Amino acid sequence: MRHAVLLAATLLLATPALAADETKEIGHVNTAMTNLGLTRSHRVVVERFDDPKVRGVTCWIAQARTGGLSGMVGLAEDPARFALSCAATGPVQVGADARRGERGEQVYEAGTSLFFKETRVQRFIDEERNAVVYLAWSTKLVDGSPFNAVAVVPIR
Repeated sequence: MRHAVLLAATLLLATPALAADETKEIGHVNTAMTNLGLTRSHRVVVERFDDPKVRGVTCWIAQARTGGLSGMVGLAEDPARFALSCAATGPVQVGADARRGERGEQVYEAGTSLFFKETRVQRFIDEERNAVVYLAWSTKLVDGSPFNAVAVVPIR
């Protein structure tokens, strides 16, 4: 039984971020040293991803990551704290297959705990204002609204 649990945990940890064609870590800063520097420190990590259905838009998300031994092996729960910024990095072209409507479409997902908690980025098309709106949010169960952040890119 223990072997099966370890195998399941390994498979979950090996699963990459979802939806964005390519997510790239741009850099990080250490925020607190753990275990006298023998394990990975607590940090804030900046990652970049392009929207797969809106050409010319790139987003950057900064997220807190837990260090220590549990953080190194993927068993720690990362805090649900993040910031999001998106920008036009070329001519913005919304693909015909980009989902419209009030529910939008998920374009990024990163696990922030071994089970159940993730950071997601949802895309919405605001056709009245000619803009693409990105909402980052945490699936962490909280009393009231989850943590969230918004970024907007005009379509020109």
